[in-house]
Amino acid sequence: MGLIGLGSMGMRHVKGFLQEEDCRIVAVCDVDASRRRAAVQEVGNHYAQRWGLPHPAGYNDYRELVGRDDIDVLCIAVPDHWHALIALAGIYAGKDIYGEKPLALTIAQGRKLVEAVNRYHCVWQTGSWQRSTAHFRFGCELVRNGRIGALQRVEVGIGGGFNPGGGQPTVQHIGPQPAMPVPAGLDYEMWLGPAPWASYTEKRCHWNFRWILDYSGGQVTDWGAHHIDIAHWGMGCDQTGPVEVAGRGTFPSDGLWNAAVDYDFSCTYASGVTMRVASNNHCRQGVHFVGDRGWVHITRGGLDAHPKNLLKEKIGPEEIHLARPSGEHRQGHRRDFLDCVKSRGQTIAPVEVGHRSAIPAHLGNITMMLGRTIR
Repeated sequence: MGLIGLGSMGMRHVKGFLQEEDCRIVAVCDVDASRRRAAVQEVGNHYAQRWGLPHPAGYNDYRELVGRDDIDVLCIAVPDHWHALIALAGIYAGKDIYGEKPLALTIAQGRKLVEAVNRYHCVWQTGSWQRSTAHFRFGCELVRNGRIGALQRVEVGIGGGFNPGGGQPTVQHIGPQPAMPVPAGLDYEMWLGPAPWASYTEKRCHWNFRWILDYSGGQVTDWGAHHIDIAHWGMGCDQTGPVEVAGRGTFPSDGLWNAAVDYDFSCTYASGVTMRVASNNHCRQGVHFVGDRGWVHITRGGLDAHPKNLLKEKIGPEEIHLARPSGEHRQGHRRDFLDCVKSRGQTIAPVEVGHRSAIPAHLGNITMMLGRTIR
């Protein structure tokens, strides 16, 4: 394996894949030398202690890593504006890929990834790891098997802006930021890559990229890619999407961060079911399925339902059973990817699913920017 992108999520993947003894990390890549050194040390120490193996190679340019013919799989955890380019390079080089969500920066890029994965027979796992968690799966199985009656609507609450204290995001604003010297060891030109040129300032890069529309879609695509993914799973919409989207949002216009911090949009599907996606001042966190005989609400913290006896239901052998990995949570999601690399089977979050899960979020941003309904 080669890992590209070694920030907060990238290092979680480093530590996670080190737990899998049938997967050896031989190379890591990041445009920040300090992060690259930390990953080399983490991996090297682990393998040296266990098997006396050498440290992995460290790269600044992902193309050098992708060009190695001794690498079978990639794990990509870079800012959204780099997702498609790096992944396409890996697909064309014959690698199987675990790619972080949202699948791509735009709908067009996402479709290009789907086409390439299918053409080159790449095994792809989208980092939508909530599908590998038991209570998300069971909640969606309750909905898919009619336990709440006919599905009427879905409400998706995904947080507002940036919360510097951690936890659930809250609406925040940041003013214009001064240009700063590029820190030693950061290849800032490579970090920008395909994005428009902009002067370096501390709050542009690394974790903060997601609040700037040149690099990401804000919480709408960040948390939205996770919770809309679960909404689609419960709705049975993995291969489709909305036919109409309308809503409103607040986009800061006088500072560095310009992604929506307050938003509320609705997606209408051909079935007539609507999915409302909103910041938590409009919808509570999680995915709320409402039927004509009850409801199911799923968050990372757990599962709730009405009537309560739904939580004790058993899904029968002839009913719909959703895919489950060999483990649970993020680690099970990684394990599922490695198992599918070996079997050439379909992962629990394949590329088409990752694409379809991101589309409503992209459309939500578009409709809010345009200020009108789109169809």
